Amino acid sequence: MKPAYSRIATLTLSASLASAMAVQAEELHIYNWSDYIAEDTVTNFEEQTGIDVVYDVYDSNEVAEAKLLVGKSGYDLVFPTARPFADRHLKAGLYQKLDKSELSNWDNLDPVIMESLTDIDPGNEYLVPYMWGTTGIGYNVDKVKAILGDDMPLDTWRLVFDPEIVSKLSSCGVTLMDDATEVLTAARAYLGKPVDDFSRDAINEAADVVAAVRPNIRYFHSSQYINDLANGDICVAHGYSGDVLQARDRAAEADNGVNVAYAVPSEGAVVWTDVMVIPTDAPNPDAAHKFINYLLDPEVIAPVTDYVAYANANKAAEDLIDPEIRNDPGIYPPAETRESLVVLKTPAEREIRTMNRAWTRVKTGH
Repeated sequence: MKPAYSRIATLTLSASLASAMAVQAEELHIYNWSDYIAEDTVTNFEEQTGIDVVYDVYDSNEVAEAKLLVGKSGYDLVFPTARPFADRHLKAGLYQKLDKSELSNWDNLDPVIMESLTDIDPGNEYLVPYMWGTTGIGYNVDKVKAILGDDMPLDTWRLVFDPEIVSKLSSCGVTLMDDATEVLTAARAYLGKPVDDFSRDAINEAADVVAAVRPNIRYFHSSQYINDLANGDICVAHGYSGDVLQARDRAAEADNGVNVAYAVPSEGAVVWTDVMVIPTDAPNPDAAHKFINYLLDPEVIAPVTDYVAYANANKAAEDLIDPEIRNDPGIYPPAETRESLVVLKTPAEREIRTMNRAWTRVKTGH
């Protein structure tokens, strides 16, 4: 028989091994946009915490929303756009309240951005801002100017909604996002009409604008245009600011002669904020809080902005961001540009149904 101290030592060792295995086995399931985090962010978190991250991606808010609405998605942390998606998710009770005692880096967040979310999240109890940006026009400078001439203004929604112009550009490829709210809001801005009007007449009027150019739209997709712009496979894309700037950088790295630029349309463009949320039925909310707090570290989030080319919501990180990124007006727009930006209103359920019907009609051509 082993001495008592040996049994105790063995039990202690076994308990330690079990504890270590439990830490190693702990998993965090994240659901985020594609191309929306630095290459080493997740790996560094895993090394720091011992938590294994299962990282899945999506390319539209609608895809993520469908999984959340069904329930039991298995995800601990999701990154939806605040308006209209997180807004209506809050109303449906899909998120759990944050435990701010677990978020020691909370005060690093930009108070202006935090205040901008309080109309949908009073007290900032559920939503943590991640990145923000605009939705505008990405274009191949050389191809577009070759077709439209040097005198054609390029900071305009006419590039994707004016039938005469789109027909000219169709040979080199024009694309729209697969996002009814974004596209129809942009169409309203193109018409010079109120973008917060989601009445049946307003939705159908915007849908008619899209239908008029539909024959010359190559595809509807919310991320494919990144590679296609970078490779020169398309010449105009309605898209997110950071995605277009990623395409610009990829083209420059490839040295393929493709010159990509981004423009905020003069008629007005959507400004949006993507947020971090913990689903009500998240299996591991503690790990989700750890990852949120990790991303709230200025030294973690600044390299993410440098990589994805989106402005982050971390005020304390500003001085750590690459000056080329920080001073890029496509990422951090100047004050005069911000004045023309519009915040999406959240449509009512009835308006969403009308919008979805109109969107189906436009995409299918029926």
